[in-house]
Amino acid sequence: VQLQASGGGLVQAGGSLRLSCAASGRTFSSYAMGWFRQAPGKERDFIAAINWTGGSTYYAYYADSMKGRFTISRDNAKNTVYLQMNGLKPEDTAVYYCAAKRDRIVAGLPVDYWGKGTQVTVSS
Repeated sequence: VQLQASGGGLVQAGGSLRLSCAASGRTFSSYAMGWFRQAPGKERDFIAAINWTGGSTYYAYYADSMKGRFTISRDNAKNTVYLQMNGLKPEDTAVYYCAAKRDRIVAGLPVDYWGKGTQVTVSS
């Protein structure tokens, strides 16, 4: 699986961005997909995941600190996962990474595949 994230950029505080992550592969729909971010000098943090539970059922799972402003979604027809970010703050400045895993994505556990990151910079 190859992942390509896009949609980052420079935005003013309070603004919004939508990140996209396009995935290769024929079995995208059965993979859990997630978003992480890494600020300079800090560890990579889990943001959200959208896990497959079988059939056409998925559930979204967020880090507690990310609930409310960030929304993860996926479009299996386009092999793409999205992260809608609203009410951005300067502390949201980071490189954002998408990830894929055959099983569920759970914060703190390894994933199978990483995409190259996309930079998000929020100015005050």
